[in-house]
Amino acid sequence: MRTDAALLLPALFGMAIHVPFLYLLEGGIDMTIPRWAGLSVVMASLAMGQGFTVENAGMGTRAMVSSSDDPRPITATERVRWALVSTLGPQAIFGQAFTAGLGTWKDKPAELGPHWDGFGERAGLGLSEAAVSHTMEAGLGAIWGEDPRYPRDADAPFKNRLAHVVKMTFLAQNRGGGLMPAYARFIAIPSSSALADTWRPESERSMGSVGARIGLGVLGRMGTNAFMEFWPDVRRRIFREKHASPDFASLQPH
Repeated sequence: MRTDAALLLPALFGMAIHVPFLYLLEGGIDMTIPRWAGLSVVMASLAMGQGFTVENAGMGTRAMVSSSDDPRPITATERVRWALVSTLGPQAIFGQAFTAGLGTWKDKPAELGPHWDGFGERAGLGLSEAAVSHTMEAGLGAIWGEDPRYPRDADAPFKNRLAHVVKMTFLAQNRGGGLMPAYARFIAIPSSSALADTWRPESERSMGSVGARIGLGVLGRMGTNAFMEFWPDVRRRIFREKHASPDFASLQPH
C-alpha cells in the first residue's frame, strides 16, 4: 500500500517541473497569491496522475519511453499504442483537465463561458488538437523511421541529462538507434495548431494564437521529457532510503 506521503512525492516533483512552464503561459507576475495557491493544488493532482502513468501503468511506460538497452526499431503496434497513450492516457487526461480548468477559471476564450459546459468544450478542443498532433507524428514518422518515444539517459551526469531533456524535444531516434531531427514532430505540432483554427472559437483563430499553441506544444513536450527522465530515479532513491532507515520499534529494548 502506498502511503499519503508517497502519493505526494510525485505531486511535488511534477509541480517543480511544470510550474515554470505555466509561468510562461500565464504571465506569472500578474497572478495573485491566492491564484498561485489554487494553481498549486491543481498541479498536485496533475502530477499525482503523472506519477501513476510513469511508474504503475505498464502500457503507458512502455509506450512513451524507449529503452537504451533495447535498440530495436519501434513497431507499427507500438506507434499506435504511443499515440493512444499520449492522447488518452492518465497523464494526458490530467493535463487536458488542468488546461481546461485554467481556461474556465480565467474565462478564456470568453465565447465558451466560465461554467461546466465551457470546461467540457475546452477539454474537447484540447483533446482534439492533441489527437491530431500525436497521430500525425506517429504516422509521418513511420515513413522515415522516426521514433516518437522518449529515450532516457539514466546513467549520465545530471547536467547532461538536463541537456538531454532539451535536446530530445527537437531530436528523435531513427531505426538504427541514432539521432535525427524530429521532422514528424516539427510538422505535427504546427500543423495541428493551425488545423485547430477550424474548430476553435473566433477569438483563438489569429496567427498569434496559433503561434502560442505551437510554443506551448513544444514546452509541453519538454516538460513531459523532464518528468520521464527524472521521476523514476527520484522515486527509487526516496523509497530506497526509506527502506534502509531502521525501524524505531526494533531499537527498543525487549
